[in-house]
Amino acid sequence: MFTAVLSRYCFVYLTFSQTTAAVIAGCEAAWAFYGGMFTVLVPDNLKPVVDKADRLEPRWNREWLEYAQARGLVVDPARVRSPQDKGRVENGVKFAQRSFFAGEQFESIGHAQRLAEDWCRNRAGMRVHGTTRQRPAEVFAQLEAPALLPAPEQPYRVPAWSEAKVQRDFHVRAQNAFYSVPYRLAGQQVTVRADGTLVKIYHRGQVVRTHPQQPPGGRASDAADFQPGTDVYARRDVDKLARMAAARGEAIGVYAARILDTPLPWTRMRAVYALIGLARTYGSDPV
Repeated sequence: MFTAVLSRYCFVYLTFSQTTAAVIAGCEAAWAFYGGMFTVLVPDNLKPVVDKADRLEPRWNREWLEYAQARGLVVDPARVRSPQDKGRVENGVKFAQRSFFAGEQFESIGHAQRLAEDWCRNRAGMRVHGTTRQRPAEVFAQLEAPALLPAPEQPYRVPAWSEAKVQRDFHVRAQNAFYSVPYRLAGQQVTVRADGTLVKIYHRGQVVRTHPQQPPGGRASDAADFQPGTDVYARRDVDKLARMAAARGEAIGVYAARILDTPLPWTRMRAVYALIGLARTYGSDPV
């Protein structure tokens, strides 16, 4: 459960996982609920946000840092073993557990989320608070809503980061698709960032190639990435390889076509390359 508190006007976001993507989704839902973004966000030192806690220089989770920078958020995590930094939020969690969850049954997490937001606006937001003797939703609307940053206009795409090794065909695998990189990086480790639109490939912190993201099983290749003379094999261009063999003679073309006549023709490309090599060395007629 993700809980945000502003002037005691709480928002509850339900999730089965505590990943960075789930935390970001909770923040995005909070901005929509409040109609704007907080100027300062004070999270707990949870792993999806903070890799290593520190009073002065916390080490941020990479995906979270990118999100905070994209949204222009000032993030000031609560100090470790300092309960006064987050006491108000903890009280909101206890209140939600007692008032919203107790004795309830839900059809799904989506159903529970809809009920939770209704509870936040009406039961929690319109009650007379025991300390302030005011209604939290009314105080928020009058005093704090005008001070919020504008709510985001576009949804945020949570990027997927991964490490990959460049294969012998000068491609890396990311999100179950394949992307080419310069051939000089064959055998090396690279970092891949996929955001649903673009895939950026980094080597030692520098972007070496950018591709449109492909569906699972897809393949994006840049001809400039291949070593001269190997582009056909690296791109698995079976048709071009067959034409290269046919150019050496009719019989060689027929033989190459039969070699490639399999459900997985790219697995036989090396044999056709060898056939073309023989024709190049000894001539087409003897072959």
